[in-house]
Amino acid sequence: MNFEYEGKIIACIQQAIDKNADTIKLLAQKFAENIENDKVIHTFGTGHSHMLGIELFARAGGLGNVNAILDPDVLTSNGAQRSCALEKLSGLADIIFDSYKIEKGDIMLITSNSGRNAVPIEMAMRCQKEGIYCVALTNVQQSKNATSRHPSGKRLFECVDCVIDSCLPSGDATLDINGIKTGPASSIVTMTLMNTIVSEAIKLVVSHGKKPYVFQSQNVDGFDNDAIYKHFEGRVKHF
Repeated sequence: MNFEYEGKIIACIQQAIDKNADTIKLLAQKFAENIENDKVIHTFGTGHSHMLGIELFARAGGLGNVNAILDPDVLTSNGAQRSCALEKLSGLADIIFDSYKIEKGDIMLITSNSGRNAVPIEMAMRCQKEGIYCVALTNVQQSKNATSRHPSGKRLFECVDCVIDSCLPSGDATLDINGIKTGPASSIVTMTLMNTIVSEAIKLVVSHGKKPYVFQSQNVDGFDNDAIYKHFEGRVKHF
């Protein structure tokens, strides 16, 4: 049986892959360099946007050098309405940045579908100030049509080194059911894009004769991830 949402998601993923093909190649190279130089890839997002970090962090098949920034003030787990209010709060990003070990040579991934709220914008600005290579995962068209909620008037895509465009309909809705907008796609699309970049980066590192730190399933006998935890201890906060 074919479902309408299924078809929409498949189409959205393909469109995003095609649109970002050159950027995927670029970031695969950047990730490979980051891995080979023993640096860290940080992820940040407010509300549901933090889910990309969870997808990349400490998971089977995932890179060992990913540090998900999971500050409770901007997560829905600490209150959906609270996180919605706090993501608009100027000054919070600096406090969060300073509570993690983020160094030159690291990479920062910031996810925000709208790209208009103060916290992700200021996190990008702080990265620019500190010389941290910064990537935005955002809906470029929606963001261009939105008014920034930051005093600078800038949107996230205007504050980073590299942009991955989710290419999604405005409002993150792929379906209209009698006037009800539904069928969200941003999490699935951005996770697919990032896992594509990660797998291509791993290929590059291996082709250079090196072995990257990659988590294997802890539920399959014969694998041990302890060496990864030990190697990145103190640099990946939530290990």
